[in-house]
Amino acid sequence: VRLQVQNVEKPLYRGTFHCFQSIIKQESAFGLYKGIGSPMMGLTFINALVFGVQGNTLRALGKDTPLNQFLAGSAAGAIQCIICCPMELAKTRMQLQGTGEYKLKTKNYKNSLDCLIKIYRKEGLRGINRGMVSTFIRETPSFGFYFLTYDCMTRYLGCEAEDSYVIPKLLFSGGMSGIVSWLSTYPVDVIKSRLQADGVGGVTQYNGILDCIRKSYHEEGWRVFTRGLTSTLLRAFPVNAATFATVTVFLMYMRSEDDLRECEPGPVIQQPSSL
Repeated sequence: VRLQVQNVEKPLYRGTFHCFQSIIKQESAFGLYKGIGSPMMGLTFINALVFGVQGNTLRALGKDTPLNQFLAGSAAGAIQCIICCPMELAKTRMQLQGTGEYKLKTKNYKNSLDCLIKIYRKEGLRGINRGMVSTFIRETPSFGFYFLTYDCMTRYLGCEAEDSYVIPKLLFSGGMSGIVSWLSTYPVDVIKSRLQADGVGGVTQYNGILDCIRKSYHEEGWRVFTRGLTSTLLRAFPVNAATFATVTVFLMYMRSEDDLRECEPGPVIQQPSSL
C-alpha cells in the first residue's frame, strides 16, 4: 500500500526491501502489522463466502469445465466485495497512519473498527464503500483466474489423496493460483489503493477511477501500475498456498471414503469444486 500511494516526487521508499527496512527502523517491527485487525475480522468471512459461493455456483452450472471454473470463481469474487471493500479501506487507512513515526504524534484511528465508524459518521455508507467499483473490477476476474489456475495445476500435477507428495503439490498449486490471480488484475489494485487512500491528510486528488488512472499515468508513466508488485507476489504465494491446501485437505478428510472414490479424475482435484 505504501509503495502504491507514495508521492513520486518525494518517494519515501526505493523498493520493497527498502520499505521493509524503513518501517522496522522508523516504526519498529509493530509497524509491519498496522491494520492487521481489519483482515483478521474480515478474511474468515471472505474465505467462507468465496469457497461456498464458488462451489455452489459450479454445481449450478452443471459441468466441471475450465470455463465454468472461471465463471464460478468470478461469481465468488464479485459477491465477497461487499466485505472486502470496507475491510481494505480500513486496512489502507491504518497502514498509512503514522508513516515514518516511531510514536504516533496524531492518531486519527484507534483501530480498524474505529476507523470504519469514524468514516461512516463523516461520509456515510458511501464513505465506507469508497473504492467499491474498482474492488469489483479487480476481484471478479481475479477470482476467476484464481480457481481456474488451481483446477488446472492440480489436474496437471495429478493430485491424488493417496499420493505421498499431495501436500507439496497442493501448496505449489495454491501458491501459483495466488500469483496468477494478482498478476491478472494488479494495475486495478493500484488504482483501488490510491482511491481509498485519497483524502488522508485532508487533501483529495481524484474524482473517480478514470481521473485517477489519467493523473497517475500522466505524473508517473506506466510504471505506476506495477508499484508494489514485488511485495504483493511475495505475500501471495505463501498465503494462497496455505489457504487452498488447508481447504482441500480439510474437505478430503471430512468426506467418507465412498465420496472420495466417486471424484474423477482425482478426489483432491475436485475439492474446490465440491464446496
